[in-house]
Amino acid sequence: MAELLIELFSEEIPARMQRQAAGDLQRLVTDGLTKANLTFDETRIYWTPRRLTLVVEGLPTRQPDLREEKKGPKVGAPDQAVQGFLRSAGLDSLDQCEQQDTPKGPVWIAVVEKKGGASADVLPSLIEAAIRALPWPKSMRFAAQSFRWVRPLHRILAVFDGAALAGDFDLGGATVAFSNTSSGHRFLSPEPFTVLNFSDYIAKLREAHVVLDPEERKQAILDGLRSAADREGLTVKDDPALLEEVTNLVEYPDVLIGKIDDEFMDVPAEALSTSMRAHQKYFSLIRPDGSLAPRFAVVANMKAADGGAKIIAGNERVLRARLADAKFFWDQDRATKLEDRVEDLKKVVFHAKLGTVAERVERIAALAAELSKYIPDCDPVDACRAAKLAKADLTTEMVGEFPELQGIMGRYYALAQNEKPAVADAIAHHYSPAGPNDACPTAPLSVAVALAEKLDTLVGFWLIDEKPTGSKDPFALRRAALGVIRLILENGIKVNLNRVFLDQFIILSKESDARSDRISLEAQLEAGVAKPRLPIHMADEVAFHSDESATHVYTRFNDKISDLLSFFADRLRVHLKDEGVSHSLIQALFALGDEDDLVRLVARVHALKAFLESEDGANLLTAYRRAANILRAEEKKDGTTYFGKPDSALFATPEETALAAALDAAEGKVKACIKTEDFAGAMAALAGLRQPVDAFFEAVIVNAEEADLRQNRLLLLARIRSVMGTLADFGQIEG
Repeated sequence: MAELLIELFSEEIPARMQRQAAGDLQRLVTDGLTKANLTFDETRIYWTPRRLTLVVEGLPTRQPDLREEKKGPKVGAPDQAVQGFLRSAGLDSLDQCEQQDTPKGPVWIAVVEKKGGASADVLPSLIEAAIRALPWPKSMRFAAQSFRWVRPLHRILAVFDGAALAGDFDLGGATVAFSNTSSGHRFLSPEPFTVLNFSDYIAKLREAHVVLDPEERKQAILDGLRSAADREGLTVKDDPALLEEVTNLVEYPDVLIGKIDDEFMDVPAEALSTSMRAHQKYFSLIRPDGSLAPRFAVVANMKAADGGAKIIAGNERVLRARLADAKFFWDQDRATKLEDRVEDLKKVVFHAKLGTVAERVERIAALAAELSKYIPDCDPVDACRAAKLAKADLTTEMVGEFPELQGIMGRYYALAQNEKPAVADAIAHHYSPAGPNDACPTAPLSVAVALAEKLDTLVGFWLIDEKPTGSKDPFALRRAALGVIRLILENGIKVNLNRVFLDQFIILSKESDARSDRISLEAQLEAGVAKPRLPIHMADEVAFHSDESATHVYTRFNDKISDLLSFFADRLRVHLKDEGVSHSLIQALFALGDEDDLVRLVARVHALKAFLESEDGANLLTAYRRAANILRAEEKKDGTTYFGKPDSALFATPEETALAAALDAAEGKVKACIKTEDFAGAMAALAGLRQPVDAFFEAVIVNAEEADLRQNRLLLLARIRSVMGTLADFGQIEG
């Protein structure tokens, strides 16, 4: 068995593309090996900014011999059929064929034996095909070459079984020959060297100041950062994405510490960190008290003879210019109050069908004030104020340069203009939680504004039918729904989503109708075919369309509300998955159609889960299914639905009487417990049905010969379904 080593050596490949490109090279080459009937033991991939490397272990030096059998016509078939078969098999006569017995008689079989070729003869074309098929996100042409690739391709190392493969690669204007040659670090060891195999290759790269393994480079950078920070009495701000990116920017990392000038330290720490990270790929350092230190860490791509003094000085000079911009933005932005910037949001379109950001801010402010009544200690006036200012920093220079600071900078500007700290914090947190690992706001104002922002997003995009489909979710609606769920559950907010959804659908639809009318009128005015007749201001336009009855409005949006609640049910399943809650339990409660309080719903889910895990619950579920199956079959046969109380005068056995009494008692207890939200008590009331239900099925034949007796017993089964159905749709529960 032999080893195949491939290195594609080029100019610097963008950091974000390297990992995927190495994986694509591995996939394309291994697919080609499989098609060529070449087996292998394992493959490994490596990458640096200038090279993609693949090593394949355990390749045979020759392809295996192949024996193919091709079935032909029956023995004795017409000569025309036989000749056609021979031509298709590449044979001259039937003497080269064999006969084989089949259930339909003997047939001719053509046996074609193909000798396997040398692997070294097969591999060059396979490697060439893989290089051409690499799917780069962006590619380009170079000079007179017609071949498109991510960056100029300088060298192809292709070593098999200790020797360079014969072959070359046509760049469409130039040619790169396969070789056994590589080279090291661009500055420290640029001289080429030859390699025999992978172990020789990686050892010589290390001598030539190249750390090939990206995981080794990452660990070296991480260790260097921690060591350098420790010497300063500081810690490194955790940033896995930046660490990954920097790992793919260097071949021979060396961590150095630079200084931030004191004049910039009054700029918010987030702005400084973002500027350093986005523009220069620097790591921020943190003091023991959690504040930003006037230091930064830079990862150089070489170890300098002067210990990095010139590199540090150069990076400090570049950073000084970058931070001067950030300081300018900070000073300029504070000259205009946030409330004065709200007017500019009228020029920012949120979505063509959902209006401007200014319109959206008005909706969020109204909704935040409405939601405040469900949130303890939440002042509706302050909630409205925070929501109105939450998007104002979109028009600032700082957020224009660094969009990821939206909300964060709004908080600083709000504090600078003496807004209440709680209002400023709500501005900063109105996008939170942005993901499963993001902290969830707990301050009342922050919760109200964050909830309002996400609910308005969801209702708006549901109104215009821009819902997630499959894996596509361009407006991050799944994340918004999970954010709503976390805000509600982690803060114990009891809010009726049906009511909130309906109110928002009404507001949004009236705005949309008014917007359409305004656009239509403006077009008519421009064409000179109409006179002004509608008010110009949106508030007046909304009032113009406010003549719908409540019943009509609810009917209009009922399907959308139900669909949106189903979407929440799906997201809730994801949220509760780690707690071992089956999705069918959530569906069993949503199926009732009267539960839109997520706090109460989750409490019911946990009570239902505990009940079904008990012996009484499991057995009662089995009995419920038995009753439901009998009812389903008999209702289909009779063409009717059985519902209502059975006639006690027709009870023929004590078990029927006992079950009817138990159902009446349980129904009252369940309803009382649900009203007080004592869901464990409701489950306990159902548990009392187990014994009388079991006894009924043991002693009673439901399909009695007497028609009135049979009907009465089916009504008794319907009572089981009905009473248990007040708590959950047990028919939805799996397992």
